[in-house]
Amino acid sequence: MSGSATELTWFKSSYSGSQGDDCVEIAIAEHAVHVRDSKDVSRPPFAVGREGWAPFVGFVSGTSEV
Repeated sequence: MSGSATELTWFKSSYSGSQGDDCVEIAIAEHAVHVRDSKDVSRPPFAVGREGWAPFVGFVSGTSEV
């Protein structure tokens, strides 16, 4: 997938709150959406292809029928 973790611009959801508990950050690249743990940014992120982002979010939020 494109872009290294150091070249990406990371952001958290406005729903993440001010304490940052249990949050992830995402960075959008040309071919993928990268995801990392906001509490431990030293761990490697993983990437989801852009075409798979909506099904991924549906799955982790419990709203998909997968």
